[in-house]
Amino acid sequence: MGTRRVLVTGCSSGIGMAVAVRLAKEKGFKVCLCEAVVATMRDLEKREPLERVAGDTLNRSLEIRQLDACCEDSIRECVDSLQDRQVDVLVSNAGVGMIGPLECQSMSDMQGLFDTNFFGLVRLVKEVLPDMKRRRSGHIVVMSSIMGIQGLLFNDVYSASKFAVEGFCESLAVQAMKFSVKMTLVEPGPVGTEFERKVYEDAEKMDLAGVDEETARIFREIYLPYSRKVFNSLAQTPEEIAEQTLQLITAKEPPFRHQTNRVYMPMTALKHADPTGRLPLDTFYKLLFKHDSLFTASLGLLRMLQKRAGKSSK
Repeated sequence: MGTRRVLVTGCSSGIGMAVAVRLAKEKGFKVCLCEAVVATMRDLEKREPLERVAGDTLNRSLEIRQLDACCEDSIRECVDSLQDRQVDVLVSNAGVGMIGPLECQSMSDMQGLFDTNFFGLVRLVKEVLPDMKRRRSGHIVVMSSIMGIQGLLFNDVYSASKFAVEGFCESLAVQAMKFSVKMTLVEPGPVGTEFERKVYEDAEKMDLAGVDEETARIFREIYLPYSRKVFNSLAQTPEEIAEQTLQLITAKEPPFRHQTNRVYMPMTALKHADPTGRLPLDTFYKLLFKHDSLFTASLGLLRMLQKRAGKSSK
């Protein structure tokens, strides 16, 4: 495999940082005097953590540049600055989170989330896809989410943005195939990052004054403890996601969808098992509101399966 230039967005922390560094350390992405991995972020003042973990790959196989996924001019300037505007692999990772009762979310905040999570992806693809089609080569890798397949309580708007991402990519992938351009949706479950921790910290301090008492109770007493249990039991590390992303990029025939956490596959399979949509809704409802002990036991079983899966993959 020859050297390819990869552009990764959202690299100031978390998955984006881990992916950029992992690719920069891979032999097939190294090249002297020319960046192979272009790690981008909206605010270059936040580059120090990436510089620290990049080590000796910095300015050798990894270069840091400014890119704001919410600004077409910023994206164009970044791509124009690359030799021949060549982006062989785009890893669209930049995103924001939002959890909590719908009544607590302002329209401006919801629109801002879509501007990053969905329209940010659209802007990036609009900029790089024409060149990929012209070269009849390229790979667009999109950090989606399990919540782009199955909605989750109190994640209404975030899940909606990921559903939009999935529909956009699924529609575009057919056209891309005609030009030998590959598309892959990476679908993590919970990942232990600063991004995730900040979202949940904000949720615990959320002002619920405008919400009815029952909804507020469900959010504080059921959803937040439930989420903590899930994260403590099933969260992956950014490095695990980065390793799997590397395997997808280097695969001869990468899949269109890839769930990073195998233990979630039975949950997402519920959606396809019942065309009426009742099965997953009833299952999650009963686990949350009627069978809490079963939910806790299920987490223990899933954790055991996750450990076995990890051992079998080594």
